[in-house]
Amino acid sequence: MATGLMGGTFDPIHMAHLIIAEVALEQCGLDRVLFVPSAHPPHKCEGGVSSIEDRIAMVQLAIEDNDRLELSDIEARREGKSYTIETIRELRATLGPNERIYFIMGADSLTQLSSWKAPKHLLDEVQIVVVRRPGVNEHEADPAALEKVLILDGPLIEISSSDIRQRVGEGRSIRYLVPPAVESYIQEKNLYS
Repeated sequence: MATGLMGGTFDPIHMAHLIIAEVALEQCGLDRVLFVPSAHPPHKCEGGVSSIEDRIAMVQLAIEDNDRLELSDIEARREGKSYTIETIRELRATLGPNERIYFIMGADSLTQLSSWKAPKHLLDEVQIVVVRRPGVNEHEADPAALEKVLILDGPLIEISSSDIRQRVGEGRSIRYLVPPAVESYIQEKNLYS
């Protein structure tokens, strides 16, 4: 089997995340994509992220109508910072040595890969799949990393979780930026306002 892995804070998950997953399923020949909300993201301020329970609930709501998209709470169950290399190694132990794992990341993350924990091991252990981002030149990344990545040919969609949080805080619409069930959850839980 071939499994795609999308990690992130998903605060909140939005339509661009879902479109990227669908494009990766198609272009990489994946059987499924696992969404892995980061419990304690190392690159984010701890107090600035919604609870892991809320973020997991929003991911579940967003993917419930697509049986090829799945939620993994692997990082929520682990203590300490959520490092991608540790998640991949734990998944590898669970899924077995024959599972092909594709780690899906934005071009902005690729250009920052040298600041991640064990970036060389990450490049050696999985196939990195890069999603182009508006205003980001993936060719600014380490040339050694660029040699090992696949770049998705998909639409450039400029939606960001931080923009969605700001819009909610300002009382503006987030319709069509997030799935309707996620929008309802945000309203019910009074998130971001």
